[in-house]
Amino acid sequence: MKPAIRPLLAAAFLLVFTIAQSYADETAAVRSGYYYASPETKAIQDDSFANPGTLWVEAGEARWNQKDGSKGKSCNGCHDDPETLAEAVTGYPKYEPALDKPLTLGQRINRCRVSHMDAKPYAPESEPLLSLEILLRAGATGRPMQVAIDGPMRPTFERGRQLYFQRRGQFNLACHQCHDDRPGEFVRGERLSEGQVNNFPAYLLRWSGVGSAQRRFQLCDAQARAEPRAIWSDDYVALEVYVAHRGRGLPIEAPAVRR
Repeated sequence: MKPAIRPLLAAAFLLVFTIAQSYADETAAVRSGYYYASPETKAIQDDSFANPGTLWVEAGEARWNQKDGSKGKSCNGCHDDPETLAEAVTGYPKYEPALDKPLTLGQRINRCRVSHMDAKPYAPESEPLLSLEILLRAGATGRPMQVAIDGPMRPTFERGRQLYFQRRGQFNLACHQCHDDRPGEFVRGERLSEGQVNNFPAYLLRWSGVGSAQRRFQLCDAQARAEPRAIWSDDYVALEVYVAHRGRGLPIEAPAVRR
């Protein structure tokens, strides 16, 4: 492990432990999925040696320092340390005026690659992109989520809210029926959470890898026997905006582990 990444990881795991302690408070208004995770899953997340997400953070650092594109630039050529972007990371998805639409953190990374590095964008859910995302989230661990929904973001937020309460699929289910009405209950042997996204991208044990919030949306749709939408589709971006704002104030967790 490079010396530069050690302080970041140490701080991240210390903050994750602090977050774990905070979820012992039964009166918390909103709770991360960590609160509902099994003791075994929590133990993996809390242990820096056992947490497989650590490897993705380290891979992200390698990408951060790697020069790419025709301009021969790297991320650290402009931003130096990932932690310098911590405050900005808490606000994603965020409105991009030049494109007149909101971008997820992954989409923003790709925009930087294309416009500043003259490099090819990474594919959604690809290892290089997710490793950079989780690196940036690790640098922002412990900071509260603060996605803005005013001004030009409002229509996207309203669309996301509509989708959250819209019944879909053969089971005729809406997001809120599980994540607002039944958190803590068990469905098919799986304990329902509040569906928060403060921990994404997260390492999911069922995938043996890291996945974004929108990949988790796809899984929810599939479980409801609904047709999953495409990653970064307008609807999934809108849903992520709504859910992220719904969990405003929750501290970012990275690298997080979920079942």
